[in-house]
Amino acid sequence: EVHIMEHGGGSVQTGGSLKLSCVASGYTYTSYCMGWFRQTPGKEREGVAAIDASGVTSYADSVKGRFTISQNNAKNTVYLQMNNLKPEDTAMYYCAAEGMCTEVAGVGYWGQGTQVTVSS
Repeated sequence: EVHIMEHGGGSVQTGGSLKLSCVASGYTYTSYCMGWFRQTPGKEREGVAAIDASGVTSYADSVKGRFTISQNNAKNTVYLQMNNLKPEDTAMYYCAAEGMCTEVAGVGYWGQGTQVTVSS
């Protein structure tokens, strides 16, 4: 059974930092990727950051220079270090795994989400 589990959400003030983690298990990857998406009520889910098997990363323009995605050597855990957080970063953050982690339609597996709230 596939398990995608996020940890690390919470509430911070503007300018603060949070680190999200996501552990994936229960499957053998054929098209490895892991990434993070976020969604607010009434809006579409959007890609935040992604990493492939070679460690190549990609970021949404809105988070470049503030967020950093990384993975462990076993490639079953991905992290998202979020610095200089802004109120517009408030959202439910979803971990994505397998497939194409830069597009919603390309993601193989989703986590349940973890809430990040940034207050001004």
